[in-house]
Amino acid sequence: MQDFPPEIRAYSVRDGAQPDTRSPRHFLWWVVRLEGTLALAGVAIALVWMLPQVTGPWLVGRAIDDGIVGGDSGALLQWVLVLLAVTVVGGLSGTVYHTVIVREWLVALYGTTKLVTRKTLQLGHVLPRRTPTGEVLSVSGSDSDQFGGFMEIVTRAFSELVAFFCVAAIVLSINPTMGLLVLLSAPLLVVCGMPLLRPMQRWQGIERSRNSELTSMATDIVGGLRILRGIGGEGTFGGNYARQSQRVRQSGVSAGGWQAAVEAVGVLLSGVFVVALMWVGVREVVQGRLSVGQLISVLGYGLFLIQPMRTFVEFAQKMTRSVVSARKAIAVLEQRPPWVEPTTPRPLPHDAPLTDEASGLVVTPGRLTMVVSGVPDDSAALADRLGRYLPEEPDAQISLELPEELKGRAARRERARRVIARAEQAVRDEERARQAWGVRVGDVDLGEADLDEVRSRILVSDTSPHVFAGSLRSAVDPHGRLTREAAEAALWAASADDVFDAVPGGWAGELDERGRGLSGGQRQRLVLMRALAADPEVLVLVEPTSAVDAHTEARIAERLGRARAGRTTVVMTASPLLLHHADEVVLLQDGLVTARGTHADLLADHAAYRAVVVRGEDAPTIDHPEADGTPPQTHHTMTRPAPQEVL
Repeated sequence: MQDFPPEIRAYSVRDGAQPDTRSPRHFLWWVVRLEGTLALAGVAIALVWMLPQVTGPWLVGRAIDDGIVGGDSGALLQWVLVLLAVTVVGGLSGTVYHTVIVREWLVALYGTTKLVTRKTLQLGHVLPRRTPTGEVLSVSGSDSDQFGGFMEIVTRAFSELVAFFCVAAIVLSINPTMGLLVLLSAPLLVVCGMPLLRPMQRWQGIERSRNSELTSMATDIVGGLRILRGIGGEGTFGGNYARQSQRVRQSGVSAGGWQAAVEAVGVLLSGVFVVALMWVGVREVVQGRLSVGQLISVLGYGLFLIQPMRTFVEFAQKMTRSVVSARKAIAVLEQRPPWVEPTTPRPLPHDAPLTDEASGLVVTPGRLTMVVSGVPDDSAALADRLGRYLPEEPDAQISLELPEELKGRAARRERARRVIARAEQAVRDEERARQAWGVRVGDVDLGEADLDEVRSRILVSDTSPHVFAGSLRSAVDPHGRLTREAAEAALWAASADDVFDAVPGGWAGELDERGRGLSGGQRQRLVLMRALAADPEVLVLVEPTSAVDAHTEARIAERLGRARAGRTTVVMTASPLLLHHADEVVLLQDGLVTARGTHADLLADHAAYRAVVVRGEDAPTIDHPEADGTPPQTHHTMTRPAPQEVL
């Protein structure tokens, strides 16, 4: 039974099976179906585990009536041995049940995490445009754990529900009056607990929303910690985080109060039920309608039924939390990618000019073209178009987390408004993606080509250095395709020899999350090395040297052209050190190409170009833009790996 790690094929080309996002309850049922035969095995083992609790009191009653009261030692021994056998079976099945239930929990937890990961990969750069990072992280982390707890309580509650009806049938066969009392106990508990579930759900939703916001704040603080220290802002942001933490604590206390009230109702009604059962049982014995052994059996069942009744209360609590988590998960998982593949995709021609209709840019194949703009957003938008990426729109993020002051009808209206706004944003993205893209390779518009081919032929490396935890080798060559010579050539071209030296173990050395052990300039050169190592047909670099010192930038400028000789390269920059080595320089003003030529010619003849470039030249660059007070990185000659070390 291959169930862990869970195999998730949703949002992939191999299988069209998708989670059911019609409603929170449909999604939770999909989580149950995700377990497959494991869920059925868990229920079956749980039923065996309940066997001693269901049959134990009845066996004890028979042993008392037949063996002790009846004076038959043989019957007493017989019932004791049967009770022993049932107890042993229950004990062994309990061990297996615990193993299976933990497995169910992990399948639900990591299955949800993998599901969110696949959705993130499917949407790519579109997801941050629509959903705050904190919401995605909360679904992948805390909400997935809620689904694991949901699987555990569903299995346990179902087995105890079956046990409840079995016990009710046994008690009915012993005494109809007491059997009816048992059957009425569970519905009475539900009726009394229902009014408390709605405020509990509301406060749990508030706690979930505040915790999501707290996660987003933590992500921002960790990502910009060095900058915060450099400007002395860590105290301010730390205070904001502390205040938000207290708001999460307060909502947790409120949710816990309602949860305690629900549990108190369960305990109170369970106690009242046992007292009532005891009172009715004693009356039945006095009137001769119940034997001593039967009374003990019924009282044993009364004590046993406290556990199912408390489990039903726990089920209501976890179901409420799971519905809240499922609603958040659906908000992420129901989003569709805007890209629609053309019915008959056209292949992109090789060695053809790259033309952007919006700006008038024409990139000659096989040349190093650099784009200069006084407005960095214009050149970044051009890079997005060349790579067929939707432009960044931070204001397009629409969170479904509602302020806690909104209640009832106002909350429902606001949630509906945000759902509609997010759907409208998705429609706009789809409409933009379906249109002619406006960037052509030869005579083929990027919108007419297969998106996978566009991504494999045109690589855009933006100015933000994204580095993941793992080995240096995986950071440079995530697909494991490079030879050692190719990797060292990319390292040389990016002037990243000090990055190699800074990682103990060479190519096999481990990088921390986000490359924390590296300076900003080192991370940027590592990303540049990765882009060069990919060796795409068209490479678009956005400010690839904005975080390095002048000496390092000069080396990169000299080596970049040689590393990309014969292949199309577009660089968005205003650095004279880089522009000096360009085959062609293009000036972008108000998003339009207004001049082109060599760096020297434009510098001499074009005042607008000169104003942008000279301004950039006057602004010094350093290798530590985070301003954390660390001295500039000292560069060393790369220590070559031992001959036996391979990439």
